[in-house]
Amino acid sequence: MPATIPQQRWSRILPVTFIMYSIAFVDRTNVSLALPQMGRDLHMDPAQGGAASGIFFIGYLFLQIPGGYVASRWSPKWLVSILLVAWGLCSAAAGLVHTWREFLVMRFLLGLTEAGVWPAALVLISRWFPPAERARANAYWMLCLPAAAVVSSPISGWILDRWNWRVLLISEGLLPILWLLFWIALIDDSPDQASWITENEREYLKRMNEERPSLEPVLRQSWPSVILRPPVLVLLLVSFLVSTGNYGFVFWLPSVLEGIKLGTRAALSQLQVGLLNALPYVTAALGMIFISKRSDRRQERPLHVAFSLGWAGILLLVGVLAGERSPALAFGLLCLATAGSFGMTGPFWTIPTELLPPEVVGPAIGLIQLSNLGGAIGPMLMGWLRKQTGSFQGAFEIMALGWCLGAVLCLLLKRPLKSFG
Repeated sequence: MPATIPQQRWSRILPVTFIMYSIAFVDRTNVSLALPQMGRDLHMDPAQGGAASGIFFIGYLFLQIPGGYVASRWSPKWLVSILLVAWGLCSAAAGLVHTWREFLVMRFLLGLTEAGVWPAALVLISRWFPPAERARANAYWMLCLPAAAVVSSPISGWILDRWNWRVLLISEGLLPILWLLFWIALIDDSPDQASWITENEREYLKRMNEERPSLEPVLRQSWPSVILRPPVLVLLLVSFLVSTGNYGFVFWLPSVLEGIKLGTRAALSQLQVGLLNALPYVTAALGMIFISKRSDRRQERPLHVAFSLGWAGILLLVGVLAGERSPALAFGLLCLATAGSFGMTGPFWTIPTELLPPEVVGPAIGLIQLSNLGGAIGPMLMGWLRKQTGSFQGAFEIMALGWCLGAVLCLLLKRPLKSFG
Protein backbone atom coordinates (compact mmCIF):
# COMPACT_ATOMS: atom_id res chain seq x y z
CA MET A 1 0.00 0.00 0.00
CA PRO A 2 1.45 3.41 -0.94
CA ALA A 3 2.72 5.38 2.01
CA THR A 4 0.61 8.40 1.00
CA ILE A 5 -2.64 6.51 1.59
CA PRO A 6 -3.70 6.57 5.27
CA GLN A 7 -4.31 3.29 7.06
CA GLN A 8 -6.86 4.44 9.60
CA ARG A 9 -8.65 1.10 9.66
CA TRP A 10 -5.67 -0.45 11.51
CA SER A 11 -5.97 2.06 14.34
CA ARG A 12 -9.77 2.06 14.54
CA ILE A 13 -11.46 -1.17 13.43
CA LEU A 14 -8.93 -3.55 15.00
CA PRO A 15 -8.57 -1.93 18.45
CA VAL A 16 -12.33 -1.60 18.97
CA THR A 17 -12.94 -5.18 17.81
CA PHE A 18 -9.96 -6.34 19.87
CA ILE A 19 -11.40 -4.94 23.10
CA MET A 20 -14.89 -6.22 22.30
CA TYR A 21 -13.75 -9.81 21.91
CA SER A 22 -11.28 -9.54 24.80
CA ILE A 23 -14.30 -8.92 27.01
CA ALA A 24 -16.07 -11.92 25.46
CA PHE A 25 -13.06 -14.15 26.15
CA VAL A 26 -12.82 -12.92 29.75
CA ASP A 27 -16.51 -13.59 30.37
CA ARG A 28 -16.31 -17.15 29.02
CA THR A 29 -13.02 -18.11 30.76
CA ASN A 30 -13.05 -16.26 34.10
CA VAL A 31 -14.83 -19.29 35.52
CA SER A 32 -11.53 -21.21 35.21
CA LEU A 33 -10.03 -19.15 38.03
CA ALA A 34 -13.30 -19.17 39.96
CA LEU A 35 -13.78 -22.96 39.76
CA PRO A 36 -11.87 -23.92 42.93
CA GLN A 37 -13.98 -21.51 45.05
CA MET A 38 -17.18 -22.31 43.17
CA GLY A 39 -16.59 -26.03 43.53
CA ARG A 40 -16.53 -25.67 47.29
CA ASP A 41 -19.52 -23.31 47.50
CA LEU A 42 -21.72 -25.14 44.99
CA HIS A 43 -20.47 -28.62 45.93
CA MET A 44 -19.19 -29.45 42.44
CA ASP A 45 -16.79 -32.32 41.84
CA PRO A 46 -14.21 -32.04 38.98
CA ALA A 47 -16.47 -33.80 36.47
CA GLN A 48 -19.36 -31.43 37.25
CA GLY A 49 -17.02 -28.44 37.07
CA GLY A 50 -15.82 -29.55 33.65
CA ALA A 51 -19.42 -30.04 32.48
CA ALA A 52 -20.45 -26.59 33.71
CA SER A 53 -17.49 -25.02 31.95
CA GLY A 54 -17.93 -27.01 28.76
CA ILE A 55 -21.69 -26.62 28.34
CA PHE A 56 -20.99 -23.04 27.26
CA PHE A 57 -19.95 -24.52 23.91
CA ILE A 58 -23.12 -26.58 23.57
CA GLY A 59 -25.06 -23.31 23.60
CA TYR A 60 -22.38 -21.82 21.35
CA LEU A 61 -23.24 -24.30 18.57
CA PHE A 62 -26.78 -23.12 17.95
CA LEU A 63 -26.21 -19.66 16.50
CA GLN A 64 -22.91 -20.13 14.67
CA ILE A 65 -24.22 -20.57 11.13
CA PRO A 66 -27.25 -18.24 11.63
CA GLY A 67 -24.92 -15.63 13.15
CA GLY A 68 -22.56 -15.81 10.19
CA TYR A 69 -25.47 -15.67 7.75
CA VAL A 70 -27.02 -12.62 9.45
CA ALA A 71 -23.66 -10.85 9.61
CA SER A 72 -23.04 -11.47 5.88
CA ARG A 73 -26.53 -10.47 4.76
CA TRP A 74 -27.43 -7.79 7.33
CA SER A 75 -24.91 -6.06 9.62
CA PRO A 76 -22.02 -7.39 11.73
CA LYS A 77 -22.03 -4.10 13.66
CA TRP A 78 -25.63 -4.32 14.81
CA LEU A 79 -25.61 -8.06 15.36
CA VAL A 80 -22.66 -7.67 17.74
CA SER A 81 -24.40 -4.70 19.43
CA ILE A 82 -27.39 -6.88 20.32
CA LEU A 83 -25.17 -9.72 21.51
CA LEU A 84 -23.03 -7.44 23.72
CA VAL A 85 -26.07 -6.72 25.89
CA ALA A 86 -27.34 -10.30 25.86
CA TRP A 87 -24.08 -11.98 26.86
CA GLY A 88 -23.31 -9.33 29.47
CA LEU A 89 -26.57 -10.03 31.27
CA CYS A 90 -26.00 -13.79 31.16
CA SER A 91 -22.42 -13.48 32.41
CA ALA A 92 -23.42 -11.28 35.35
CA ALA A 93 -26.34 -13.56 36.19
CA ALA A 94 -23.91 -16.49 36.55
CA GLY A 95 -22.61 -14.71 39.66
CA LEU A 96 -26.05 -14.97 41.29
CA VAL A 97 -26.53 -18.74 41.07
CA HIS A 98 -26.88 -20.95 44.15
CA THR A 99 -26.72 -24.46 42.72
CA TRP A 100 -24.64 -26.36 40.18
CA ARG A 101 -27.69 -26.81 37.94
CA GLU A 102 -28.41 -23.06 37.91
CA PHE A 103 -24.81 -22.41 36.95
CA LEU A 104 -25.12 -25.02 34.19
CA VAL A 105 -28.11 -23.15 32.73
CA MET A 106 -26.38 -19.75 32.81
CA ARG A 107 -23.26 -21.11 31.14
CA PHE A 108 -25.43 -22.59 28.37
CA LEU A 109 -27.19 -19.24 27.85
CA LEU A 110 -23.86 -17.40 27.83
CA GLY A 111 -22.66 -19.66 25.02
CA LEU A 112 -25.89 -19.10 23.11
CA THR A 113 -25.59 -15.31 23.30
CA GLU A 114 -21.88 -15.21 22.39
CA ALA A 115 -22.27 -17.60 19.46
CA GLY A 116 -22.71 -15.06 16.67
CA VAL A 117 -19.89 -12.74 17.72
CA TRP A 118 -16.91 -14.61 16.22
CA PRO A 119 -18.30 -15.08 12.68
CA ALA A 120 -19.64 -11.50 12.71
CA ALA A 121 -16.21 -10.13 13.65
CA LEU A 122 -14.47 -12.16 10.93
CA VAL A 123 -16.97 -10.94 8.34
CA LEU A 124 -16.35 -7.37 9.49
CA ILE A 125 -12.56 -7.73 9.25
CA SER A 126 -12.77 -9.35 5.81
CA ARG A 127 -14.59 -6.22 4.57
CA TRP A 128 -11.93 -3.88 5.93
CA PHE A 129 -8.71 -5.77 5.15
CA PRO A 130 -7.82 -7.19 1.70
CA PRO A 131 -6.27 -10.68 1.39
CA ALA A 132 -2.67 -9.42 1.38
CA GLU A 133 -3.22 -8.03 4.89
CA ARG A 134 -5.78 -10.45 6.26
CA ALA A 135 -3.66 -12.97 8.19
CA ARG A 136 -2.06 -10.09 10.11
CA ALA A 137 -5.42 -8.39 10.63
CA ASN A 138 -6.98 -11.63 11.88
CA ALA A 139 -4.00 -12.34 14.14
CA TYR A 140 -3.84 -8.81 15.57
CA TRP A 141 -7.53 -9.02 16.37
CA MET A 142 -7.22 -12.55 17.76
CA LEU A 143 -4.40 -11.39 20.02
CA CYS A 144 -7.34 -10.51 22.21
CA LEU A 145 -7.46 -14.20 23.25
CA PRO A 146 -4.03 -14.35 24.93
CA ALA A 147 -4.06 -10.64 25.82
CA ALA A 148 -7.35 -10.98 27.67
CA ALA A 149 -5.90 -13.81 29.74
CA VAL A 150 -2.64 -11.94 30.43
CA VAL A 151 -4.47 -8.83 31.65
CA SER A 152 -7.48 -10.42 33.32
CA SER A 153 -5.86 -13.37 35.11
CA PRO A 154 -3.97 -11.30 37.72
CA ILE A 155 -6.95 -8.94 38.11
CA SER A 156 -9.36 -11.84 38.49
CA GLY A 157 -7.01 -13.47 40.99
CA TRP A 158 -6.88 -10.22 42.97
CA ILE A 159 -10.69 -9.97 43.00
CA LEU A 160 -10.94 -13.55 44.22
CA ASP A 161 -8.41 -12.90 46.99
CA ARG A 162 -10.15 -9.68 48.06
CA TRP A 163 -13.81 -10.68 47.54
CA ASN A 164 -15.16 -13.88 45.94
CA TRP A 165 -16.25 -15.53 42.72
CA ARG A 166 -19.65 -13.80 42.76
CA VAL A 167 -18.07 -10.36 42.64
CA LEU A 168 -15.76 -11.57 39.88
CA LEU A 169 -18.52 -12.85 37.58
CA ILE A 170 -20.89 -9.93 38.15
CA SER A 171 -18.30 -7.16 37.74
CA GLU A 172 -16.77 -8.65 34.60
CA GLY A 173 -20.24 -9.39 33.24
CA LEU A 174 -21.01 -5.66 33.16
CA LEU A 175 -18.06 -4.87 30.86
CA PRO A 176 -19.74 -5.71 27.50
CA ILE A 177 -22.70 -3.46 28.30
CA LEU A 178 -20.31 -0.59 29.04
CA TRP A 179 -18.36 -1.23 25.81
CA LEU A 180 -21.55 -1.14 23.71
CA LEU A 181 -21.45 2.69 23.49
CA PHE A 182 -17.92 2.67 22.07
CA TRP A 183 -18.77 -0.12 19.63
CA ILE A 184 -21.77 1.73 18.19
CA ALA A 185 -19.91 5.03 17.94
CA LEU A 186 -16.69 3.75 16.35
CA ILE A 187 -17.55 0.76 14.12
CA ASP A 188 -18.91 0.83 10.57
CA ASP A 189 -19.91 -2.24 8.58
CA SER A 190 -17.80 -1.41 5.53
CA PRO A 191 -15.57 1.32 4.05
CA ASP A 192 -18.51 2.54 1.95
CA GLN A 193 -20.38 3.48 5.14
CA ALA A 194 -17.47 5.15 6.96
CA SER A 195 -17.18 8.93 6.91
CA TRP A 196 -13.85 8.95 8.76
CA ILE A 197 -11.60 7.38 6.09
CA THR A 198 -10.16 9.25 3.13
CA GLU A 199 -11.39 8.70 -0.39
CA ASN A 200 -7.96 7.34 -1.33
CA GLU A 201 -8.16 4.64 1.30
CA ARG A 202 -11.72 3.76 0.34
CA GLU A 203 -10.80 3.39 -3.33
CA TYR A 204 -7.73 1.36 -2.45
CA LEU A 205 -9.81 -1.12 -0.44
CA LYS A 206 -12.38 -1.40 -3.18
CA ARG A 207 -9.70 -2.11 -5.78
CA MET A 208 -7.81 -4.63 -3.63
CA ASN A 209 -10.96 -6.58 -2.74
CA GLU A 210 -11.97 -6.75 -6.40
CA GLU A 211 -8.55 -8.17 -7.23
CA ARG A 212 -8.47 -10.63 -4.34
CA PRO A 213 -6.79 -13.96 -5.07
CA SER A 214 -8.83 -17.10 -4.67
CA LEU A 215 -7.87 -20.71 -4.06
CA GLU A 216 -10.47 -21.76 -6.61
CA PRO A 217 -12.85 -20.12 -9.11
CA VAL A 218 -15.83 -18.29 -7.64
CA LEU A 219 -18.60 -20.79 -7.10
CA ARG A 220 -22.19 -20.20 -8.17
CA GLN A 221 -23.96 -22.94 -6.26
CA SER A 222 -26.21 -22.40 -3.25
CA TRP A 223 -24.33 -21.55 -0.06
CA PRO A 224 -25.11 -24.87 1.71
CA SER A 225 -23.49 -26.82 -1.15
CA VAL A 226 -20.50 -24.48 -1.13
CA ILE A 227 -19.73 -24.63 2.59
CA LEU A 228 -20.15 -28.41 2.74
CA ARG A 229 -17.29 -29.01 0.31
CA PRO A 230 -14.51 -31.29 1.66
CA PRO A 231 -11.90 -28.52 2.23
CA VAL A 232 -14.33 -26.69 4.53
CA LEU A 233 -15.00 -29.93 6.41
CA VAL A 234 -11.25 -30.44 6.83
CA LEU A 235 -11.07 -26.97 8.37
CA LEU A 236 -13.95 -27.91 10.66
CA LEU A 237 -12.13 -31.03 11.91
CA VAL A 238 -8.83 -29.21 12.43
CA SER A 239 -10.58 -26.45 14.34
CA PHE A 240 -12.36 -29.07 16.48
CA LEU A 241 -9.05 -30.66 17.49
CA VAL A 242 -7.54 -27.25 18.29
CA SER A 243 -10.57 -26.15 20.31
CA THR A 244 -10.61 -29.38 22.33
CA GLY A 245 -7.00 -28.87 23.35
CA ASN A 246 -6.99 -25.11 23.81
CA TYR A 247 -10.13 -24.89 25.92
CA GLY A 248 -9.25 -27.92 27.99
CA PHE A 249 -6.00 -26.09 28.74
CA VAL A 250 -7.69 -22.71 29.35
CA PHE A 251 -10.26 -23.99 31.84
CA TRP A 252 -8.11 -26.36 33.86
CA LEU A 253 -4.66 -24.73 33.93
CA PRO A 254 -5.44 -22.72 37.11
CA SER A 255 -6.51 -25.93 38.85
CA VAL A 256 -3.30 -27.62 37.65
CA LEU A 257 -1.27 -24.73 39.04
CA GLU A 258 -3.04 -24.96 42.38
CA GLY A 259 -2.04 -28.61 42.56
CA ILE A 260 1.71 -28.10 42.00
CA LYS A 261 4.29 -26.00 43.77
CA LEU A 262 6.74 -25.11 41.01
CA GLY A 263 9.66 -25.19 43.37
CA THR A 264 7.96 -23.45 46.31
CA ARG A 265 6.79 -24.96 49.55
CA ALA A 266 3.88 -22.70 50.32
CA ALA A 267 0.57 -22.98 48.51
CA LEU A 268 0.11 -20.40 45.76
CA SER A 269 -2.26 -17.50 46.40
CA GLN A 270 -5.00 -16.73 43.90
CA LEU A 271 -2.96 -13.74 42.69
CA GLN A 272 0.11 -15.95 42.14
CA VAL A 273 -1.99 -18.52 40.27
CA GLY A 274 -3.38 -15.68 38.15
CA LEU A 275 0.10 -14.41 37.32
CA LEU A 276 1.39 -17.87 36.37
CA ASN A 277 -1.78 -18.51 34.39
CA ALA A 278 -0.99 -15.41 32.30
CA LEU A 279 2.49 -16.56 31.20
CA PRO A 280 1.45 -19.08 28.50
CA TYR A 281 -0.61 -16.37 26.86
CA VAL A 282 2.42 -14.10 26.53
CA THR A 283 4.16 -16.74 24.41
CA ALA A 284 0.87 -17.34 22.57
CA ALA A 285 0.72 -13.66 21.60
CA LEU A 286 4.30 -13.70 20.34
CA GLY A 287 3.57 -16.80 18.28
CA MET A 288 0.47 -15.22 16.76
CA ILE A 289 2.38 -12.12 15.66
CA PHE A 290 5.36 -13.99 14.20
CA ILE A 291 3.39 -16.70 12.37
CA SER A 292 0.81 -14.32 10.88
CA LYS A 293 3.48 -11.91 9.60
CA ARG A 294 5.36 -14.76 7.99
CA SER A 295 2.16 -16.17 6.49
CA ASP A 296 1.26 -12.82 4.89
CA ARG A 297 4.81 -12.32 3.66
CA ARG A 298 4.81 -15.76 1.99
CA GLN A 299 1.09 -15.61 1.07
CA GLU A 300 0.81 -19.21 2.32
CA ARG A 301 -1.61 -20.56 4.93
CA PRO A 302 -1.92 -24.38 5.34
CA LEU A 303 1.78 -25.13 5.92
CA HIS A 304 2.00 -22.37 8.53
CA VAL A 305 -0.96 -23.88 10.38
CA ALA A 306 0.47 -27.40 10.12
CA PHE A 307 3.90 -26.37 11.45
CA SER A 308 2.32 -24.45 14.35
CA LEU A 309 0.18 -27.38 15.47
CA GLY A 310 3.00 -29.90 15.06
CA TRP A 311 5.25 -27.68 17.20
CA ALA A 312 2.53 -27.40 19.87
CA GLY A 313 1.79 -31.12 19.99
CA ILE A 314 5.40 -32.28 20.20
CA LEU A 315 6.39 -29.77 22.89
CA LEU A 316 3.35 -30.61 25.00
CA LEU A 317 4.12 -34.34 24.80
CA VAL A 318 7.70 -33.69 25.91
CA GLY A 319 6.40 -31.47 28.70
CA VAL A 320 4.06 -34.20 29.96
CA LEU A 321 6.94 -36.68 30.06
CA ALA A 322 9.07 -34.18 31.98
CA GLY A 323 6.28 -33.23 34.37
CA GLU A 324 7.01 -35.60 37.25
CA ARG A 325 10.73 -34.81 37.39
CA SER A 326 10.54 -31.09 36.77
CA PRO A 327 7.18 -29.28 36.99
CA ALA A 328 8.94 -26.00 36.16
CA LEU A 329 10.36 -27.44 32.90
CA ALA A 330 6.95 -28.90 32.02
CA PHE A 331 5.33 -25.52 32.58
CA GLY A 332 7.95 -23.84 30.39
CA LEU A 333 7.33 -26.31 27.55
CA LEU A 334 3.59 -25.77 27.93
CA CYS A 335 4.17 -22.03 27.51
CA LEU A 336 6.15 -22.65 24.31
CA ALA A 337 3.47 -25.03 23.02
CA THR A 338 0.82 -22.29 23.22
CA ALA A 339 2.89 -20.24 20.75
CA GLY A 340 1.86 -22.85 18.20
CA SER A 341 -1.65 -23.78 19.29
CA PHE A 342 -2.71 -20.13 19.38
CA GLY A 343 -0.23 -18.91 16.78
CA MET A 344 -2.00 -20.82 14.00
CA THR A 345 -5.20 -18.77 14.32
CA GLY A 346 -4.28 -15.88 12.00
CA PRO A 347 -3.47 -17.93 8.89
CA PHE A 348 -6.11 -20.54 9.73
CA TRP A 349 -9.03 -18.10 9.73
CA THR A 350 -7.69 -16.45 6.59
CA ILE A 351 -8.18 -19.69 4.63
CA PRO A 352 -12.02 -19.60 4.41
CA THR A 353 -12.03 -15.90 3.44
CA GLU A 354 -9.69 -16.71 0.52
CA LEU A 355 -11.25 -20.07 -0.31
CA LEU A 356 -14.88 -19.00 -0.67
CA PRO A 357 -16.94 -16.24 -2.30
CA PRO A 358 -17.78 -13.30 0.03
CA GLU A 359 -21.50 -14.09 0.14
CA VAL A 360 -20.92 -17.49 1.77
CA VAL A 361 -17.94 -16.69 3.99
CA GLY A 362 -20.16 -15.92 7.00
CA PRO A 363 -22.10 -19.21 6.94
CA ALA A 364 -18.85 -21.13 6.25
CA ILE A 365 -17.15 -19.58 9.26
CA GLY A 366 -20.26 -20.41 11.27
CA LEU A 367 -20.01 -24.03 10.15
CA ILE A 368 -16.31 -24.22 11.02
CA GLN A 369 -17.11 -22.66 14.39
CA LEU A 370 -19.29 -25.67 15.18
CA SER A 371 -15.87 -27.07 16.06
CA ASN A 372 -16.32 -25.26 19.35
CA LEU A 373 -18.04 -28.44 20.46
CA GLY A 374 -14.43 -29.27 21.25
CA GLY A 375 -14.56 -26.46 23.77
CA ALA A 376 -17.22 -28.47 25.59
CA ILE A 377 -15.47 -31.82 25.22
CA GLY A 378 -12.03 -30.56 26.28
CA PRO A 379 -12.96 -29.30 29.77
CA MET A 380 -15.37 -32.21 30.35
CA LEU A 381 -12.79 -34.80 29.28
CA MET A 382 -10.08 -33.26 31.44
CA GLY A 383 -12.41 -33.09 34.44
CA TRP A 384 -13.53 -36.69 33.98
CA LEU A 385 -9.96 -37.99 33.57
CA ARG A 386 -8.86 -35.99 36.60
CA LYS A 387 -11.63 -37.61 38.65
CA GLN A 388 -10.84 -41.13 37.36
CA THR A 389 -7.04 -41.01 37.56
CA GLY A 390 -6.26 -38.27 40.05
CA SER A 391 -4.00 -36.65 37.43
CA PHE A 392 -4.21 -34.37 34.39
CA GLN A 393 -1.38 -36.22 32.60
CA GLY A 394 -3.59 -38.39 30.37
CA ALA A 395 -5.72 -35.43 29.35
CA PHE A 396 -2.67 -33.39 28.30
CA GLU A 397 -1.39 -36.33 26.26
CA ILE A 398 -4.71 -36.49 24.38
CA MET A 399 -4.55 -32.74 23.73
CA ALA A 400 -1.03 -33.08 22.30
CA LEU A 401 -1.97 -35.97 20.00
CA GLY A 402 -4.99 -34.02 18.77
CA TRP A 403 -2.79 -31.07 17.79
CA CYS A 404 -0.42 -33.41 15.93
CA LEU A 405 -3.35 -34.94 14.03
CA GLY A 406 -4.55 -31.43 13.15
CA ALA A 407 -1.12 -30.69 11.69
CA VAL A 408 -1.34 -33.74 9.43
CA LEU A 409 -4.86 -32.82 8.28
CA CYS A 410 -3.74 -29.31 7.34
CA LEU A 411 -1.38 -30.82 4.79
CA LEU A 412 -4.46 -32.01 2.87
CA LEU A 413 -5.25 -28.38 2.12
CA LYS A 414 -2.08 -28.16 0.02
CA ARG A 415 -3.65 -30.55 -2.50
CA PRO A 416 -5.36 -29.03 -5.55
CA LEU A 417 -8.95 -28.37 -4.51
CA LYS A 418 -10.36 -30.20 -7.52
CA SER A 419 -8.83 -33.40 -6.10
CA PHE A 420 -11.32 -33.26 -3.24
CA GLY A 421 -14.10 -34.00 -5.69
